Amino acid sequence: MSTQPDNIAMNIIDILDLGVSPFKEVWDLQKELVKKRQNGQINDTLILVEHEPVYTLGKNADENHILQHPAKDVKTYHIERGGDVTYHGPGQLVGYPIMDLHNYNKSISWYMRGLEQLIIDTLAEFMVTAERKKGLTGVWVGDEKIAALGVRVTRWITMHGFSLNVTPDLTYYSGIIPCGIFEYGVISMARLLTDEVTVDSVKQVLIEKFMNQFRTAESMIG
Repeated sequence: MSTQPDNIAMNIIDILDLGVSPFKEVWDLQKELVKKRQNGQINDTLILVEHEPVYTLGKNADENHILQHPAKDVKTYHIERGGDVTYHGPGQLVGYPIMDLHNYNKSISWYMRGLEQLIIDTLAEFMVTAERKKGLTGVWVGDEKIAALGVRVTRWITMHGFSLNVTPDLTYYSGIIPCGIFEYGVISMARLLTDEVTVDSVKQVLIEKFMNQFRTAESMIG
């Protein structure tokens, strides 16, 4: 039996598409939107963005998982999400949902599994068979991670979120131990598909799957 409230279909999620934007600017924007959501000034909002190259370390990250001094074009940030170290860059679709889980299900596990499922459903539309891996977060194709998750929830308002590898330069991952996991690698949609794929084409499908997963209506802002 669903634990979601009966009125969940009435919720609206605004889609804020930022194109390619620096990580720090979007991080600051997230914190601003979290405060506004806590005060009821905005709807739930899904930020979609590609970042310039950056490594981020979660609150429990091991700095030794950055294996070499980052290149000059790669900045490093310690942030308040869960998880270890990861990479963001062009060709990777990043989603930051700012959502009030009071209106859905006050369960971080439920929320994380929902994010994973919408990514699995998105990939299926491109004939990529993905799955969860027992004991680990994220979305996997075999033993290679194609999407990473890391969130923060404060007073049941979410921030940070997920990243899906569409066409990124995977060589940036060679400088880190992604998510602190030694034994598995990373993969992208571009590596798996023979036909060309773009962030924009994946973005449109992902928005649909996001709305289906959380049973909402969308509106476009920005």
